[in-house]
This record gives sequence, C-alpha cells and structure tokens, in this order.
Amino acid sequence: MAILRKLAQQGNLNLVTIPKTIDNDVDITECSIGFDTAVNTATEALDRLHFTAASHSRVMILEVMGRDAGHIAISAGIAGGADVILIPEIPYTIANLCEKLRQRQEQGKNYSLIIVSEAVRTEEGETIGSTDPLGQARYGGIGQYLANRISLCNGAETRVTVLGHIQRGGTPSPLDRLLASAFGVAAVDLIAEEKYDRMVGWRDRQVMSVSIEQAISRYCVVDPASTLVKTARGLGIYLGD
Repeated sequence: MAILRKLAQQGNLNLVTIPKTIDNDVDITECSIGFDTAVNTATEALDRLHFTAASHSRVMILEVMGRDAGHIAISAGIAGGADVILIPEIPYTIANLCEKLRQRQEQGKNYSLIIVSEAVRTEEGETIGSTDPLGQARYGGIGQYLANRISLCNGAETRVTVLGHIQRGGTPSPLDRLLASAFGVAAVDLIAEEKYDRMVGWRDRQVMSVSIEQAISRYCVVDPASTLVKTARGLGIYLGD
C-alpha cells in the first residue's frame, strides 16, 4: 500500500485500498482478506498430522508462513490443538521446549505437535533462510533447525512439514468471502463519495475506513499480552519464555 500510495500521488490518481494479506499484518483492521483461509489450511494440516504423530509416537513440526508476524501460527496452533506454538514475537529456549516435550512423555503422551512461524529465529537469535538468484532474502528452514535440536536433546523421532504456498491458494473460506464482499461495497461507496487516499478495514464487527497513511504507519504483529497469547498459555501450550 505504501508503494501504491506513492504511485498514486506521483500520477495524481484517486486511490482506495483494501487489506489483502494472509499474514494479517496490516494495522488498524482486525482482519485482512486471505487470513482466515490460510488459518483454516494450517489448522487442517495440524489435524492431519495429529494422527501420524500419535500412531508413530513422533514429534511433528509444522512450519507456516506469516512473514515477520505470528498471526497464522498462533491462531492455527490454538485451533488445531498444537502443544507448542513458536512465533517471532516471543523468545524461546530449546531447553524449555524439550522440557515441555519431556513432561508430555511423563504423562504418557509420546507424541507432540509443534507449529512454528517461518520468521522465528534460532535460540541464538539468527535468522534462518536463503537468498534467491535475484538477491532477495527468503524465510525457511526453522522447522528443520528445531527438529535437529529436539532430536539431540530429547531423542524423539521428529518430522517436519513445510506448508509453504499451499496456504495462499485454494477455496476461500466463507468469512473471507464475506469480508471481500463487505470491503468491495465499502470501497465503491468511498469512491462514489469522492473520499480517496483511504483504506477500508474491519473493526468492532463493522466496516470502517482510515487514511492509508494511518494504516501503513505501524506494522501489526502479535501482541504478547493479547487474548490469543493468554488463551494459549491457559491451555498449557508452550509459547516461549
């Protein structure tokens, strides 16, 4: 949106925007188009991994997208019954992670589900990823890093699934369809009223709009004091330290 706004200003174009990103990292709006569908896909993946984890007594790690925000991981992790949720906003230690797995084993649960956001760093704070031929940095690999460390400290058989761009496609959820319809109508109304340089958003169960400048002023990450974080901790999910 920042780029589009600059182009619109330079070209003297009238602009109204709609938040569309599975990462849900646009500030002001509570939901972006695509986020709910991505969470549904990640939750379904956890549901499917649960059976293999239980039947083979394995630790299953699911690496999901989200860029620098952990919204997909924490939402899908709670919905899909993960035992561990790791997001870039909350630090963790391998020792405490393995302790969580050990406690489950003592309770007779010889399997665990871990969901990790792609932007989570190593315990030492290093970013895991790669650089493509065009020189652009790409996240990816934190799942395998965790699997290797868990195997060393816990001895558990560990498998990694990287969900990747499957999260970005497929059949949109009903909620995303409703949001897209509501955003579209609201955007057209703003155009009819000649109210430009604004972004349509969703807050308090209704459509609203703010200036694009305000919408892009802050990057929206998971608040460690948010309801979802408190919910995960209340359910006994390891989130970090």
